[in-house]
Amino acid sequence: MNSFIEELTWRGLIHNIIPGTEEQLNKEITLGYIGFDPTADSLHVGSLVPILLLVHFQRHGHKPVALIGGSTGMIGDPSGKSSERNLQDSETLQKHLLGIKSQLERFLDFDSNKPNSAIMVNNYDWMKDVSFLDFARDIGKHITVNYMMAKDSVKKRLNGEYQEGMSFTEFTYQLLQGFDFYHLYKEKGVKLQMGGSDQWGNLTTGTELIRKKIGEEAFALTCPLITKANGTKFGKSEGGENIWLDVNRTSVFKFYQFWLNITDIDAEKYIKIYTFLSKDEIESLIEIHKQNPSNRVLQKKLAEEVTIWVHGKEEAIKAIKASSILFGKSTKEDFLSLDEITFLSLFEGVPQKEVSLESLKKGISILDALYEASGFLSSKNEAKRALKENSISVNQEKVREDFIIKESNLIQGKYILLQRGKKSYFILKGI
Repeated sequence: MNSFIEELTWRGLIHNIIPGTEEQLNKEITLGYIGFDPTADSLHVGSLVPILLLVHFQRHGHKPVALIGGSTGMIGDPSGKSSERNLQDSETLQKHLLGIKSQLERFLDFDSNKPNSAIMVNNYDWMKDVSFLDFARDIGKHITVNYMMAKDSVKKRLNGEYQEGMSFTEFTYQLLQGFDFYHLYKEKGVKLQMGGSDQWGNLTTGTELIRKKIGEEAFALTCPLITKANGTKFGKSEGGENIWLDVNRTSVFKFYQFWLNITDIDAEKYIKIYTFLSKDEIESLIEIHKQNPSNRVLQKKLAEEVTIWVHGKEEAIKAIKASSILFGKSTKEDFLSLDEITFLSLFEGVPQKEVSLESLKKGISILDALYEASGFLSSKNEAKRALKENSISVNQEKVREDFIIKESNLIQGKYILLQRGKKSYFILKGI
């Protein structure tokens, strides 16, 4: 078996494959591409599998091609969608293209001196000069309407499975994607297209077009759509939010926590898919995890590996440290060394109140801080009771009634964390 196919197989990343693909990969360095539609200025964890396919492809000696859908992104792929996407204006699209381009450059090696260095293309570059009449004559005549109607992405929208029908614009999407494959085959020698299983119809339209137009053989490979053990789609937080690769959209801490909170069943599956650990390492980790699931060995390793890969080792260490703080397994030094972004991510949604730096220079009694300065507790009497119960902490250290909050208590010169018990927090912000 070809080493690339073998790796994808044991990791659970093969769904469909055109016969002859392995032979082609064994024969020569092969160019293979995956398309990324610029629906936002950042990719999210749902995009990690196609990125991983390209990374594995390159690691096994082949040449990856990342296609940014500058033209197809104006329409939107109907595959797996219940309704038509909103069309994007050119300014928004350009912003999205630049954001995705910069992210892909972090994962793939674009060093032009290597024979299998990655390349990036934008299908707008070859689509912008193609007239509608040229497209209808040169491309449309080679693919029958019957062939297009047989695709799942079309049938589901037309057979009432979804409420909306399908516009002509979306109906032609598979032709446009097929034209991309044909163009890349002819101009750059790209012989393989990869994608998710919902893309199979679009991929095979491309191989069919190449066969009919120039009588050559092209190949396609898809991976399964990644789901959770309960059958729901993978890639969003419990609140339904996308987990983005851009730290401005999803903090590194939140990204790390997403992987850390995965179920045991999913962790066993995802550690094969989303890490580059070897088969032996993974099997060993699974055995250790089974002996004591409460230690969450798999989740911790998965979260660490993916966070390092996406955000770098330094940011991953911060997220791990912040996670230990959240569960009370850290030192005072760990807490005080938190950077502002990690601190705010860690205590996202915690109420805040501003206090003057001048008053902190003089010192604020803990009673005043808990009631008058913050309103965290409802009265001074309640503050006194809480202090007597030994349930009040400042920056995660227990304090008594004689404690004075000073400027030196500020984290990063800005924040002080008040806490009652294990789960009730309040932030004072020095201004």
